[in-house]
Amino acid sequence: MGKVRTILTSTHPYPHQHSRHAIIAVAVSCLFFISSDNMHTLIQKLDKNVKWWSIYACLLGFFYFFSSPFLGKTIKPSYSNFSRWYITWILVAALYHLPSFQSMGVDMRMNLSLFLTIFISSIFILIVFHLIILGLWYIGLVSLVAGRRSEMLTILQNCTVLSVACCVFYSHCGNYALNRNPFGGEDSGLFSLWKTGEQSELLAKFLKMYEFKDECKSWFAPVGSARDHPLLFKWVIYGESSDEFYPIYMLRATFLGLYIANFVVERSTGRPFTHPQSVEEIKKLKVEEGKPDFLDMVPWYSGTSADLFKTVFDLLVSVTVFVGRFDMRMMQAAMSGSHEGAKTEDFLYDHFSEKGDFWFDFMADTGDGGNSSYSVARLLAQPSLLAWNNGSWEKLDRGNLLLIGGDLAYPNPSASTYEKRLFRPFEDALQPPSWYKEEDIAVNKPELPLGVSELKQYDGPQCFVIPGNHDWFDGLQTFMRYICHKSWLGGWLMPQKKSYFALQLPKGWWVFGLDLALLSDIDSYQFKFFSELIRDKVKENDSVIVLTHSPNWILDCYWNDATGKNVSHLICDHLKGRCKLRIAGDLHHYMRHSCVQSEKPAIVQHLLVNGCGGAFLHPTHVFSNLIEAYGTTYETQAAYPSVQDSSKIALGNILKFRKENWQFDFIGGFIYFILTFSMFPVCKLDHILQDDTFSGHIKNFFSTVWDAFMYMVGESYVSFVGALILLAVAILFVPSKVSKPKKVIIGVVHASAHLVSALVLMLLMELVVQICITNNLLATSGYHSLYEWYQTVESEHFPDATGLRARIEQWTFGLYPACIKYLMSAFDVPEVMAVTRTDICKNGMVSLSRGAAVIYYASVFLYFWVLSTPVVSLVFGSYLYICINWLHLHFDEAFSSLRIANYKSFTRFHIKEDGNLEVFALAVDKVPKDWKLDSCWKEESKQQEHQLSHRRQYPSKWSANSSHLDPTETVRIVDQFVIQRDEAVENAPVA
Repeated sequence: MGKVRTILTSTHPYPHQHSRHAIIAVAVSCLFFISSDNMHTLIQKLDKNVKWWSIYACLLGFFYFFSSPFLGKTIKPSYSNFSRWYITWILVAALYHLPSFQSMGVDMRMNLSLFLTIFISSIFILIVFHLIILGLWYIGLVSLVAGRRSEMLTILQNCTVLSVACCVFYSHCGNYALNRNPFGGEDSGLFSLWKTGEQSELLAKFLKMYEFKDECKSWFAPVGSARDHPLLFKWVIYGESSDEFYPIYMLRATFLGLYIANFVVERSTGRPFTHPQSVEEIKKLKVEEGKPDFLDMVPWYSGTSADLFKTVFDLLVSVTVFVGRFDMRMMQAAMSGSHEGAKTEDFLYDHFSEKGDFWFDFMADTGDGGNSSYSVARLLAQPSLLAWNNGSWEKLDRGNLLLIGGDLAYPNPSASTYEKRLFRPFEDALQPPSWYKEEDIAVNKPELPLGVSELKQYDGPQCFVIPGNHDWFDGLQTFMRYICHKSWLGGWLMPQKKSYFALQLPKGWWVFGLDLALLSDIDSYQFKFFSELIRDKVKENDSVIVLTHSPNWILDCYWNDATGKNVSHLICDHLKGRCKLRIAGDLHHYMRHSCVQSEKPAIVQHLLVNGCGGAFLHPTHVFSNLIEAYGTTYETQAAYPSVQDSSKIALGNILKFRKENWQFDFIGGFIYFILTFSMFPVCKLDHILQDDTFSGHIKNFFSTVWDAFMYMVGESYVSFVGALILLAVAILFVPSKVSKPKKVIIGVVHASAHLVSALVLMLLMELVVQICITNNLLATSGYHSLYEWYQTVESEHFPDATGLRARIEQWTFGLYPACIKYLMSAFDVPEVMAVTRTDICKNGMVSLSRGAAVIYYASVFLYFWVLSTPVVSLVFGSYLYICINWLHLHFDEAFSSLRIANYKSFTRFHIKEDGNLEVFALAVDKVPKDWKLDSCWKEESKQQEHQLSHRRQYPSKWSANSSHLDPTETVRIVDQFVIQRDEAVENAPVA
């Protein structure tokens, strides 16, 4: 998703610079003119309109909560622009009907009608201009570059800015007769406090800004004569005499002229006043200027993501087809001649066995957000790391071997996600050889560099990967293509040919990389290979590290399940105590469980999970209890983030759920509307405000909520079916580890919270509409009340001495006035809604035609969606927080919602000369979001262009923009322990 902040600081090509500057100028002018004209009246009348100001506050509050995720936040440009225009439209339409603006002397109807009229006519003029340019280009009279079409959104925005500017000018000067002298009469209320002699001179001058109104007469003086400009006179649309031009027209003509001039200069010379660029050009420019084009974290709660729907579909197909009837692991075994057992070269690699001091790394669950994945890859790529360890710095060499524990790209294993979320960050961290091409297919692996005859001679880092559950969603097809049929992951050589493997390391250490597919277990062919390998190759004193994707020792205890029976059989009955360590990913945190010393020897000493390779964070406080595995008790020795921090992070579901998951609006708003659909409108609401006490109002209000609920149960169809579906989904959403009675209770409470919230919002909205109708602010006329009023004042304020409007109406066959008429009606949604509501309450729903019913529910939805989306996110986020912290449920759902890129980690291993294994868990608390091109990397790349990147001192392309936030500066050791190779298992110390 592209980065945009707000309309004032956006770096996205839309809006353009001149449009953005004009918007700033118009906004400042609006604030200045309105405050200078009406500040006195506003303060004077504040204490007389408490009810209306309360409605203002509630309305603006809901609109703020709706808009809050889009303020200063990384938002997809299309939705950010849509929300901006949508909010402006329905907010202004609502404020237009509230009485305070009229009480301050601001004629909103004049401003709105003038705005919409200028808006439509300006769009018409610019579209005609663009059609003329395209016609000239088509016949070859203008340059080819002129054929580039201008974005329609750019035209709309420029017309909007032009119209607002004209309205501000007219509002300040054209309505000066409507404003009385604010110092006339007695002052009361809050303003009386400002009449004391202690008021500052600056404040006194500010409150007298209304005196500038007198200068409007000169501002509206004629600026030219028709005799001086006879041609232009014929095209005057707005003016107050037949032979003079006025500033309102000149302002509009100036804006249109600037737009046309900029367009002509840009298309004729290629040097525009501003530089509008496509999204692709912006991305390319970012790279050239030293900015990486990383993807954001996956939006798991998006209601519009095609990738997520594809993930669900792929999962269903994989479980029922690929794993159930066709298993890629069996095909690999068959193609490699599994009958040869441990002798096959496709699964066994022993080229590390003769090395001395040996370092290797483990990470898992990468390929989510680009910032987090690159941060880990950057640490892995460095020749050495200085990591902070309890008050001192410790130097750790780069691993000769990188093990990746699955889930290489989210949310599904497509070519796009592998390339953008996996390969791109790793290639930026450690570049592949200069001769490597992305489209190359490895035919005879390993494909070694020139001058290297065998794998043992290659001194660069190598990589071996096992697939995770996400890699199996397409039946392992993408994994085979990008891992088994390619030779390089960035600068890491990949000799691997199959999805599982065995590595013989120095000093009698082994790594078994198992492929568990989607069934959390190995197949019979895989079991046969490893069991024969143990029998023929693994010695009695050797030590084995078993690498799997899923940490079933934790998940089985959590789900009260027993998975991986073949894996347990392999470890318990074949390795027989030689498995010193099990490592896995899948859970996106770091946690180590070590066996509790007892008289009974442990089958496995340490159980380690580290899935912090780039994906969103998982909690640790849910899994911090003692666990039982292989007949032994294990206790938690280390956790990252800490249990306390994990519990605090979960609070973000209440505060940040919608900010991180704004796409959930599409689901939440629609659900709430369905829940209340059958109950619109609620006609008799006057009794709520008839009580004299506030408690009485509250009692009446919730009594009405209960009546609405009973109506839904007894008479509604759509809403009642929607509530039943919501209840069923809420119950099914509760994790299966909970007993059925508890699932029902939790589901009912969850669904009830949503239903009550929807009913309360529905009644609040209906109550506000009822108040406005009672006070003659709504439903005073028909659908076209604004246009009808505009027609009554059009000839007085905007005379058409030349008859141009009549000719335009004739030329467009009545389309021009019809567009203005229906645009005004479409703008005035509250009036349309109130008029139809009044008709329904008087004559019943049967009195409406099908079209009128569609218009009514559409207008209701426009406002109800804004009210409901923040609330549904708040309720759902609160549900996740309660479940994860109080009930220890939804550990996946409650943290995927937060999309946390921080708290990244990987594990570095060191086989020492004495055969002992040192284990270091390295972590970075905060992931940088802003990167720059590393000047040292750039210089070194020029000097050593053809040298392999692993031999360079600065192998990574990007460094953090703030050096103190760079992962290489903030990395620290969060856990460290030693596994004794020769010491008896039952006496092994627990670190």
